[in-house]
Amino acid sequence: QVQLVESGGGLVQAGGSLRLSCAASGRTFSRYGMGWFRQAPGKEREFVASLVWRAGSTYYADSVKGRFTISRDNARNTVYLQMNSLKPEDTAIYYCAAGSVTASPHEYDSWGQGTQVTVSS
Repeated sequence: QVQLVESGGGLVQAGGSLRLSCAASGRTFSRYGMGWFRQAPGKEREFVASLVWRAGSTYYADSVKGRFTISRDNARNTVYLQMNSLKPEDTAIYYCAAGSVTASPHEYDSWGQGTQVTVSS
């Protein structure tokens, strides 16, 4: 169980970039993996990217592969989501989660409050 706080959301034009941050605190042993999910209005929460904390292995949804990069800063206990070449369909509330690396939100133990990302066309 960890506590997560997202930041970095905002409004950006299509083709632009944005970097989300997720600061983690609490029990480190719960951080086997961390992931990013997003939820657009009227849609279910979907997997975006994840990272195995200790090894640094990364996984991406096909929809963001090549455009988004997940990374971590051990010293700051922070995971990032660098989003490049943003598209209007990337518009959603983005959530940081901890506890797994799968695409299923049910496998994660902790969640942040979410940060809004809006991409204008």
